[in-house]
Amino acid sequence: MIKRLLAIILIFVCASIAWAILGATVFSRTYDMDSRLKSSVERIWGAAQTQRSPNATYRISKTRKKISYVDKKKVVKLEKYWLTYTVPLVKSDIQSDLDLDYRQKGLLWYSTYKVNFKSSYQFKNPSSKGQYVEIFFPFPVASATYDNFKFFLRNKEWYSKSNSGNGVISGKIYAKPGEVLTVDVAYISNGLDRWNYQFGQGVSEIKNFSLVLNTNFSDIDFPDDSISPTNKIRTDKGWKLHWQYNNLISGVNIGMQLPQKLQPGPLAGQISFFAPVSLLFFIVVVIVITLIKRIDLHPMHIFFVSAAFFAFHLLLAYLVDHISIHLAFVISSIVSMLLVVSYLRIAIGKRFAFVEAAGAQLVYLVLFSYAFFFKGFTGLAVTIGAIVTLFVLMQMTARLNWSEVFSRKLNKEAAK
Repeated sequence: MIKRLLAIILIFVCASIAWAILGATVFSRTYDMDSRLKSSVERIWGAAQTQRSPNATYRISKTRKKISYVDKKKVVKLEKYWLTYTVPLVKSDIQSDLDLDYRQKGLLWYSTYKVNFKSSYQFKNPSSKGQYVEIFFPFPVASATYDNFKFFLRNKEWYSKSNSGNGVISGKIYAKPGEVLTVDVAYISNGLDRWNYQFGQGVSEIKNFSLVLNTNFSDIDFPDDSISPTNKIRTDKGWKLHWQYNNLISGVNIGMQLPQKLQPGPLAGQISFFAPVSLLFFIVVVIVITLIKRIDLHPMHIFFVSAAFFAFHLLLAYLVDHISIHLAFVISSIVSMLLVVSYLRIAIGKRFAFVEAAGAQLVYLVLFSYAFFFKGFTGLAVTIGAIVTLFVLMQMTARLNWSEVFSRKLNKEAAK
């Protein structure tokens, strides 16, 4: 009996090492390729976007004396220089529509999205004189594409307009004293993982601000460094989120973290690392059942069953490259259970194979592994399963005379 237990422990340890290697291989395949694949997705679709508020300035020329000495003679020249003043942004009215569209590369899904951005900004000339005001609008990402781009003055024409080439477009216009200039900006672009709206650098003062963000997904998440919306309305497709402030001073901004799809690579790796726990539960339950029913369970039976368990994770790890994680899980489960049941049906018996062994494998391999599909509930599911297993085993073995069981096993081995 002791020799058999030691053999089973050795088989379990070897299987655990194999699963650790498989899990490490899956994670290596996943994350070693992640940076390259993500760069590829960003080139094709676009990077995370942070739209900043536009700003406006005007310049006033001044003159000052510049003193120099030539051949020990004092020379005074008048030098012209410019002072730059900020034109306050007095109103922002923005609407942004985010449409989530997942893209898969390798063993990872990427949360790509299309953004339809529409905005209206008002700047007020603070000077008591007319000034040539220059308005700057920064693009979220300099290397992205912007379809149907619009940058125009309402009821006016630009005096001049230019694109600096470093991700900023600007326009210049003459503004009368105290005049309010209204600028409309719109575009359609693509991004990845996260969308942000940034008020300014550091702590900023925001006046008459309104941003409506429409999503086609319901699983919304706000980053830690962002402000929650002042109003939320559930829609047929997702959410209508509204940020509205009359006079806000803030050092944080508005952000939306796009929901992540179930990742095939990390999920397969996590299930592989957890596999020894599943096998341990299975072995304990099967050993107890064979003791109660006086079935001769040999370590070689455990060896082949462990190999069938490993086949589940090996097949899952390489199927997720080609088909959906759910279909890969179903196929791997069926293959593994067929291996175990068909083997134990011949080795031990039909009833034990189809009832006890199949039931234990379904619970401890399939259902325990499937718990990883529910983020945040895996530990709870495994804990409940362990407690239920403990209760069942205690009830099954409560009347069992362990001294007689081990004595019977020892006598049988001595007779051999």
